Amino acid sequence: MTDATLGGPSRAPSREEQAAMAEKSEGGVMLAADGTPLKLSLARSLRRKRLRAFLLVLPLLAFVLLTFIAPIADMLFRSVENQIIPDNMPRTVAALEEWDPAESELPPDAAFEALVLDMVEMEAAKSHTRVGSRLNYEQSGMSGLFRKTGRRADRVEGDYRAGLIAIDEEWGERQTWTTLKNFSGAYTLGYFLSAVDMTYGETGEIVAKPELQQIYMFLFERTLWLSLAITGTTLLLGYPIAYLLANLPMRTSNLLLILVLLPFWTSLLVRTSSWIVILQQQGVLNDTLVALGLIDDQNRLSLIFNQTGTIVAMTHILLPFMILPLYSVMKTIPPSYVRAAKSLGATNWTAFWRVYFPQSIPGIGAGAILVFILSIGYYITPELVGGTSGVFISNRIAYHISSSLNWGLAAALAVILLIAVMGLYWLYDRIVGIDNVKLG
Repeated sequence: MTDATLGGPSRAPSREEQAAMAEKSEGGVMLAADGTPLKLSLARSLRRKRLRAFLLVLPLLAFVLLTFIAPIADMLFRSVENQIIPDNMPRTVAALEEWDPAESELPPDAAFEALVLDMVEMEAAKSHTRVGSRLNYEQSGMSGLFRKTGRRADRVEGDYRAGLIAIDEEWGERQTWTTLKNFSGAYTLGYFLSAVDMTYGETGEIVAKPELQQIYMFLFERTLWLSLAITGTTLLLGYPIAYLLANLPMRTSNLLLILVLLPFWTSLLVRTSSWIVILQQQGVLNDTLVALGLIDDQNRLSLIFNQTGTIVAMTHILLPFMILPLYSVMKTIPPSYVRAAKSLGATNWTAFWRVYFPQSIPGIGAGAILVFILSIGYYITPELVGGTSGVFISNRIAYHISSSLNWGLAAALAVILLIAVMGLYWLYDRIVGIDNVKLG
């Protein structure tokens, strides 16, 4: 029996073995079986493994790039892009570069001449209406002004300043030219200013919009408040249900779990519309309260087309997204912990609050994040049941995309909403810790 078999020191290589090892090396470098340096062979093998792994995830990576990264990049670009004005009005843009609205009421005569020449070319290309529509987002009436001027610009000769003012007196106002100058660059912050209820003043400074025109910051605050309220109501309703599901016998628990998942088998539109039937003033709930004598027929409750309707309908729709994470975490909590606490003298409430509830917090965090993120970007339900006081910022984004066609403002609002969600997510991670969020 050798020393190696007994666990003793290993045997030194013989002279023949040393010669064989020397033949496999060249210049002190270990060689592989095929004669290449061992280090190089290992590096090649590692590269091949990395390449195979990359090729396996390549389809998923391409899908994420096309459906997630690319739309976000396009949204970011649209929120600052303003190429239409410098492309169609190069002379006017160049003439306004040296003009300071704070120093003179109107730009020099060269700017009036440049505008006439640009208008003639734009009218021939039928692009003046597009430029006017773009500027109309920033100052009301610019669309009509450009259409009117485009039709008559070729008749202006000699005194270009007087000719333009004769076409429309707005060309003699500083605000019109200030708007042109502020939005003459290829990129602009105008969309983001509008998204936070700000704008450019007559001399080019950034000022707040008139109070009656301030809407977006109010909508952001309302969206945040309603999303938090919906998250809270789903937690209050979902926690007892999840607790019941996790502690009932398996057969009964599975049957109730099917009832929790049943709404997913029904159209979202149908579920939302059913709440209109239930909550309207002539609906099922009000009729029941009147029949029971709890309210007077002339004083029926207004429960729909307001914030109440939005909270009720969205709580019903998003409740399963709170129950399922809670249930999956509660199912992993050993019942023996609570029994042990009770055997040591703890009351039912103390055992629950001190032993059971802390172990369910990861499920609360997961459900809260899921419901909050879903609700803050919801569109269909607030649109149908929210009326004028229960709509979200997402409804305004959809309006600018489909109706007003102000895609730049819609993109700016979406970017701000994305930044707000990421900021809240970061704050949650700092306070609670994202590592404490679990799905079971």
